[in-house]
Amino acid sequence: MSLAIFDLDNTLIGGDSDHSWGEFLVERNFVSPDIYKEANDRFYREYQNGTLDIHEYLGFALKPLSRIAPEELENLRVAFMKEKIHPLELPKARALIEKHRHNGDDLLIITATNDFITTPIAQWLNIPNLLATTAEINNGRYTGCVAGTPCFQEGKVTRLNEWLKAYEGNLEGSFFYSDSANDIPLLAKVENPVAVDPDERLSAHAEANQWPIISLR
Repeated sequence: MSLAIFDLDNTLIGGDSDHSWGEFLVERNFVSPDIYKEANDRFYREYQNGTLDIHEYLGFALKPLSRIAPEELENLRVAFMKEKIHPLELPKARALIEKHRHNGDDLLIITATNDFITTPIAQWLNIPNLLATTAEINNGRYTGCVAGTPCFQEGKVTRLNEWLKAYEGNLEGSFFYSDSANDIPLLAKVENPVAVDPDERLSAHAEANQWPIISLR
């Protein structure tokens, strides 16, 4: 039994759930339309070009969770899944997941996007294991802070190593599928790194290292 690890955004779904959540909040008038949208777009560009300060970004992205009542957050998340995530479904990604499931592999999503957003997406994709940036909760409400290590760049390696201790497994025969150069540290750790519809930097790195490049679009 091997471990099949998947990045989420722009890998298993045809878009970025974190950025889409920000756009959703703008559309629902829960944040300042102009100021928040400009910052959301700027952070997304920085993520794409590899210059993102993850702690600065998470301070921005998690703050709205602390300002909205838990019951309202849950209703928003249900609407977000229906309106923004379901249209991003990729049949080829579903087929890849099912191929690994059929082979008896353990399935794991590992994503920088926070667990509030990604937990229902993992459930929708029927992937039982999720490692995501953890949004801190205190007394039943989100605090706007991060709990533990952000699941980003080298942080994905750290979080996976911690998870593997409880999983009592290793990376023998493992796969990792990702679209982003931000995931090169983890791609370099698995036996079977696969670039999926890669960004320009990952595409060049994959070609130089003779990693497979596939498309799920």
